[in-house]
Amino acid sequence: MRLKTIEQHILDQQRRFPGVSGDFSGLLYDIALAAKLVSKEVNRAGLGDLLGTMGEVNVQGEIVQKMDKYANELFIRILTAGGKVCAIATEENENITEIHEDGFIGKYAINMDPLDGSSNMDVNVSVGTIFSLHRKRSAGPRGSEEDCLQAGSKQACAGYVIYGSSTMLVYTTGLGVHGFTLDPAVGEFILSHPNMMMPSQCRMYSVNEGNAAFWDAGTRAYVESLKAVDPPTGRPYAARYIGSLVSDFHRNLLKGGIFLYPADCKDPHKPSGKLRLLFEAAPMAFIAEQAGGAATTGSERVLDIVPAKLHQRVPLIVGPKDEVSRYQAMTRARG
Repeated sequence: MRLKTIEQHILDQQRRFPGVSGDFSGLLYDIALAAKLVSKEVNRAGLGDLLGTMGEVNVQGEIVQKMDKYANELFIRILTAGGKVCAIATEENENITEIHEDGFIGKYAINMDPLDGSSNMDVNVSVGTIFSLHRKRSAGPRGSEEDCLQAGSKQACAGYVIYGSSTMLVYTTGLGVHGFTLDPAVGEFILSHPNMMMPSQCRMYSVNEGNAAFWDAGTRAYVESLKAVDPPTGRPYAARYIGSLVSDFHRNLLKGGIFLYPADCKDPHKPSGKLRLLFEAAPMAFIAEQAGGAATTGSERVLDIVPAKLHQRVPLIVGPKDEVSRYQAMTRARG
């Protein structure tokens, strides 16, 4: 099979739309460039004094890791160049970063979690970057929060990078899901997983069962049902939970599994779920649906939610369609 770099793949996709400016393609390549630099630092974080905390608390009320700050600043610095972007919203910053470089106003707004799972880095667990692109819709001369606050169904692109035993970039523009593995020998992302599809057969589940006391009755019943013997295999579902969304999602995308972070209905700190709609749930939902899966909050399709604020949180249940439907049926039946 002919090797194809991510740049070649993006250009091939661009040719399907004659007359486009090329800004979108350039923006994806900027993301790939930033990901290479983050990957380099992640792989040497313990040697470069990038492990540990900054002694600061971000807008989410979470302790800022050194790598969080590095990745956040790096992505913003790279993505603000070139006039392709009008606004950037990240999990680390309370407000958007407006872009008006030398009078150029880009056509796209970006929502992103620059380094998902960073608190696990000191124990060498895989971490990742999640990103989502929307077309500018505000009428003003600059980008605005309005450009970032769009329903997931309006995404022009969504993807993630996983920094693990290898570094992979996975993305979709609504024309299938494609995965690229970084070849460190040549410094290029190479197409390794074309047209990725989530296995329809679900054999594992990913959930933090330590929160079970806070779940509603339907969620508790559903998770207990996964532990029962499955007639076709004679075995219960396997429990696989890493605690890094990118890592759990990536494994389930490749091997077939359901990920759950339901609302903690008895926990006043997380009544609407823990994961951020714009930075985590919506991008992953778009990828899942393009790979043949589904994503819900338990009561509604994630991609249908129109966000009310940048850091809005939602429950997230994502996996094979039939399994997500079974979860919804069980939670509805128990009120």
